[in-house]
Amino acid sequence: MKKYILLILKLVPAFIMLQTLFFKFTGAQESIDLFTKIAGDNEVYMRIGTGILEFIASILLFIPKKTWLGALLTVGVMIGAVMSHLTIIGIEHDGDGGTLFISAIVTFISGSILLIFNRANIPWVGKNFKKN
Repeated sequence: MKKYILLILKLVPAFIMLQTLFFKFTGAQESIDLFTKIAGDNEVYMRIGTGILEFIASILLFIPKKTWLGALLTVGVMIGAVMSHLTIIGIEHDGDGGTLFISAIVTFISGSILLIFNRANIPWVGKNFKKN
């Protein structure tokens, strides 16, 4: 059962992050508008950079010894997303009913739980959690 829960905890954030890549990488107007609110004239760098980080995180989530790294990267990117929503963008963006914000929260929570479950693989922490 734990195996299936962990798989779902990987699939959900990967799906959410990978789904947004199309909009980020193709320069969809909604994505440009969103990142312009956050980064102004540097919108393209932040939009593409965020997309690259989410792509890397999504891959790492499915590499057993690197799941912790994917989860850490996911949590880091989602902290940025949540804080951007709370301070700059707003909970609701372009009448989406808060869907982007809720997706960021769900992704953050999934990444956090995965990070906790995979803490034994974290090099500077793991030795304290491995069983003898």
